Amino acid sequence: MDNYIVSARKYRPITFDSVVGQESITMTLKNAIKTGQLAQAFLFCGPRGIGKTTCARILAKTINCMSPTENFEACDKCESCLSFNRQASFNIHELDAASNNSVQDIRNLVEQVRIPPQIGKYKVYIIDEVHMLSQAAFNAFLKTLEEPPAYAKFILATTEKNKILPTILSRCQIFDFKRITIEDIVKHLTFVAESENITAEEQALHTIAQKSDGSMRDALSLFDQLVSFSGEYLTYKNVIDNLNILDNDYFFKIVDYILANDAKDVLLTINEIFDNGFEGVNFIMGFSEHLRNLLVSKDPSTVKLLNESETIKQRYAEQAGRCPTALLLFALNIISKCDVDYKMSTNKHLLLEVALLNICSMTSPEKKNCDVNASTAAPPTARPVTSAAKDAPYIVPQAVTPTMPSAAKPSYDPAEKKNSQEPSVANEPKKPIPKISIRLSDINAPAKKEEDTDSEAPKVLRDTAYTQDLVSDSISRYLNKIIDEKIILYSILKPKEFELKDNNIIEFQVSNAVNEQEINKSRQEIADFLRDDLENDKLNIAIKVKESAPIHKAQTDADRFKEMAQKNTDINYLRGKLNLTLDM
Repeated sequence: MDNYIVSARKYRPITFDSVVGQESITMTLKNAIKTGQLAQAFLFCGPRGIGKTTCARILAKTINCMSPTENFEACDKCESCLSFNRQASFNIHELDAASNNSVQDIRNLVEQVRIPPQIGKYKVYIIDEVHMLSQAAFNAFLKTLEEPPAYAKFILATTEKNKILPTILSRCQIFDFKRITIEDIVKHLTFVAESENITAEEQALHTIAQKSDGSMRDALSLFDQLVSFSGEYLTYKNVIDNLNILDNDYFFKIVDYILANDAKDVLLTINEIFDNGFEGVNFIMGFSEHLRNLLVSKDPSTVKLLNESETIKQRYAEQAGRCPTALLLFALNIISKCDVDYKMSTNKHLLLEVALLNICSMTSPEKKNCDVNASTAAPPTARPVTSAAKDAPYIVPQAVTPTMPSAAKPSYDPAEKKNSQEPSVANEPKKPIPKISIRLSDINAPAKKEEDTDSEAPKVLRDTAYTQDLVSDSISRYLNKIIDEKIILYSILKPKEFELKDNNIIEFQVSNAVNEQEINKSRQEIADFLRDDLENDKLNIAIKVKESAPIHKAQTDADRFKEMAQKNTDINYLRGKLNLTLDM
């Protein structure tokens, strides 16, 4: 028990060939060792647990190996390799930048670089989480990183490449590590399970690989956790129970219920999922992925896109064969909309149930022969044609050609047309039929004769005489019409201050520009009402802002005396004679 080592350390790769999922990078590093073209600084970037530090250690060990193999791997037998395995090598130094990120730490590192290696060719410095260095520490490291001694090599590793200064990036060879694929993780987990004498179901390992999100270290940690829970037999049931993962069987059952139009069992299954402690968002994400997998399984050439075991792939292919593509697209659209509305909903359980019932309704007997429109959340419903819609333009599809009235059809002889057709014209490609824009009212209305259009007389304008009183009464009728809708305009026009001008103009007089602007908003409406009410189509309205009266300011005694003195000069003479003064 005291010697227990976690699988992530116990089965850590020690050669380039044993690194999982990074073949392009390991091949590049091996070729650089083979040709002797090693850069002075490397930068390994990528997410957690994908082999950055592991590859840095393998590279440091290999370039210091005294007798590398023909495949340019470390021999694991020389003094340098043995000292490295015992973690006692004086030529390979690892520095954690998270806890050694000051300028003084970098100065100590620079001082160590000046000492050449005692055994081996190179002194290798592996700086992990290098993005944690302060900006001052980066600047202190620049000169040494750019022009180190020939025996010094730097390997920097980071999960956040964007936080590293561009001046550092320009001095390094950058290697971007990718996430490890599910297939590679499953293969490695299978190898670890066999080495530990553990029987594991294939679907259980696939679930662990999916949960690890491309990180081998996370996958091995989950594997150790589940082995501690289940013992020597690792089953899919144990995995989903321990990791709190929603079982795929729920999704297969719900799709089967939808195909059978069994809304009752759909609701019962959703309720069972909630009773097991799962949130609705977990179901939405899982069901969306399930629908996507069914669409992918419709074509044998795209089945390889599924990250599932062979048994599950067969189940997807079988169920996809029974699901219409239109139904799957419709269901995906409904679930996507439910996902958007889920966070804002106050009754999340009801929202999810309504979405599933909406999908289930598309398999009802009366809709099985209907075309499911995947671009809308619900099938379109017929609406009555309103008067406004009758006047709206209607585009006739290319396949439909409106028939012409019999009187307007051109008469021609088919035989004559055939004989007059030239060979060059017959070989030309046919032009597409242009779209014709007509109105519904034109289709429903009877065809007019050509002579009717020529005989139409111009419209005669009404010119009934009116007086001041008639206009005042007409304005009163307009005010009664707008009293509930336009109270501001009503209050402006209520005094009925207007003047009749020549050329059939009614001039409204307002007190300020604000009232003028308010009348201007309804100017056309007022003019149309007065024309119809007074039966005069030549009538127009104008607006005039009245000049405001001068404002009299409050006067003091001195102002009043000055004004009186201007009107009667004897007042000043009298004030001087009597020696009078004003109280200011």
